[in-house]
Amino acid sequence: MDRFKAWVVEKTETGQALTFRDFDAADLMDGDVTVRVTHSTVNYKDGLAMTGRSPVVRRFPMIPGIDFSGIVETSSHPDYTSGDAVILTGWGVGESHLGAYAERARVKGDWLVPLPGGLGANEAMAIGTAGYTAMLSLMVLEHHGARPGDGPALVTGASGGVGSVAVALLARAGWHVIASTGRTDEADYLRGLGAAEILDRTELSAPGKPLAKERWAVAIDAVGSVTLANVLAGTKSDGAVAACGLAQGMDLPTSVAPFILRGVSLLGINSVTTPLPKRREAWTRLARDLDRAALAAMTTTVPLAEVDRLAERILAGAVRGRTVVTVP
Repeated sequence: MDRFKAWVVEKTETGQALTFRDFDAADLMDGDVTVRVTHSTVNYKDGLAMTGRSPVVRRFPMIPGIDFSGIVETSSHPDYTSGDAVILTGWGVGESHLGAYAERARVKGDWLVPLPGGLGANEAMAIGTAGYTAMLSLMVLEHHGARPGDGPALVTGASGGVGSVAVALLARAGWHVIASTGRTDEADYLRGLGAAEILDRTELSAPGKPLAKERWAVAIDAVGSVTLANVLAGTKSDGAVAACGLAQGMDLPTSVAPFILRGVSLLGINSVTTPLPKRREAWTRLARDLDRAALAAMTTTVPLAEVDRLAERILAGAVRGRTVVTVP
């Protein structure tokens, strides 16, 4: 196929424009594997790329979309041959390298992960970067030595993509999960994923004390800023917080108090350039440990031609759970 359908972000005098149009395969970027994309998804970063709200796109024209699953069409990479089912998340795809909101993608084979056995391509994108980040967060907490018997686990931004998968993963692993959300009408949804308690995000989103009452042993935070500061302040002695998002902001107005008076650990999560062994381990565990009924309950589906209508909604926090994008 010399031409295929794609969403394309182009630079304009006033900012950028997003159009759904034909794209020439000859204009794809360098890579040793060409993939027929079958599914993608919508992450917070995709919303930023499509709207131009933040300078996520680093070259123009750009095909947005940071995740895809699909079938290898051609490959000169030793690990992949035609017909292989693969997943891609991260590596600057959809930012500096032409991305996933298209019928074709050409990428480096070193960026790919084989689709784990028993996991459908649609399920892989129901997980996507958001769910993969949630798993990396759980893995780093476990590596730190945290166990369900230590106390509750807090999840901020619980109704979103990272948060929804984090709630399901932690509950499946035996944790008592406290789900923090600004959408209290989603309480039944979150309890269905495994949350034991619902916490209104207003308790965490305004400036608080350097130290607060010890309430949770661990936390997965996708919000950042003041919320993360309050999460740290409420973490039990020798507890740990995995920081993986910035929905409220990139700043962190905290003090050293949680670290030097309670021994709290702040653990950063980088899901973009994760080394391949850890990347494969995370996807293997997702295929094995994530409750498929919970995954289905948090997932909606849209066709590629309609993905643009979700850009503003995901930035406004109005998209619940995960969205799979089907590619013709």
